Amino acid sequence: MVSPQSVRVVFMGTGQFAIPSLEALVAHGYPVVGVVSQPPRPAGRNRRLTPPPVMEAAERLGLLVQTPKRLRAPESVVALADLQPDLIVVAAYGQILPRTVLDLPPKGCLNVHGSLLPRWRGASPIQAAILAGDEASGVTLMRMDPGLDTGPILARRSTPIEEQEAAPDLEVRLSSMGADLLVELLPSYLQGLVAPVPQEERLATYAPIIKKEDGLIDWSRAAVEIWRASRAYRAWPGSYSFWNGRLLKVAACRPEGAGAAAGAPGTVVSLESGREAGVATGSGLLRLVEVALEGGRPLPIRDFLLGHRDFVGSRL
Repeated sequence: MVSPQSVRVVFMGTGQFAIPSLEALVAHGYPVVGVVSQPPRPAGRNRRLTPPPVMEAAERLGLLVQTPKRLRAPESVVALADLQPDLIVVAAYGQILPRTVLDLPPKGCLNVHGSLLPRWRGASPIQAAILAGDEASGVTLMRMDPGLDTGPILARRSTPIEEQEAAPDLEVRLSSMGADLLVELLPSYLQGLVAPVPQEERLATYAPIIKKEDGLIDWSRAAVEIWRASRAYRAWPGSYSFWNGRLLKVAACRPEGAGAAAGAPGTVVSLESGREAGVATGSGLLRLVEVALEGGRPLPIRDFLLGHRDFVGSRL
């Protein structure tokens, strides 16, 4: 039996998804001898340097934090080696671990990934699952190799994606599931009782890094696709279009069926005797639920229409 207290763990993570796994390791008695996170970056309108969520969580837990710009830099590897990790646990870190890091801990490097690998390898698996209309998502615990989420699988756990669920809500559920799976499996893994299973390459799909421009709505696409994108991009970059030269955020919406819509794609149409509004798309109508002009707060479409009588009939 391997005691948790005898295993020196280094945790590597950056985003909110990683925090439950870090907290679970600490709560279950694993000595986290160091945390590695991405450096603080400019954020917000004032572009102030803002520490990533894992950095803030680590400092709250009283843990040593390293924030190398480049993990593969020789000085970064030396600093990591000085911590003498037996095991490295990674979740939503944001950099591929080089072989020099992968070879450091005798117990290897484990990754808590927010998808059912090999489906949705890469940077945005939660958003990719919603964009694709997947019925289920989940978490995978894998032993890392030099590839992009290509290492052998230790365990997976799945969950249905709710019909209206947006990426931030799914991320909360998956991050908790990942933390539970990690601490449940670690004792057996550390005793050598878990056999990693190679991934099936023929089933692999990839989730690329999301860019700001991904949030721009293409009204020639189907209403259901635009709706999925609005849920996937809810936290960032959001879904947006332009109206009268101003950015218009579509904070919430839903499809009203397939088939032809009244008007060319992007045309705002009246619903329910002018009290509501939707937008014609390449296939079906997209009902607007909440919208906001740039700099303003999201408003129910009914309230927005009261202050913008020329909205219906315009072209986005």
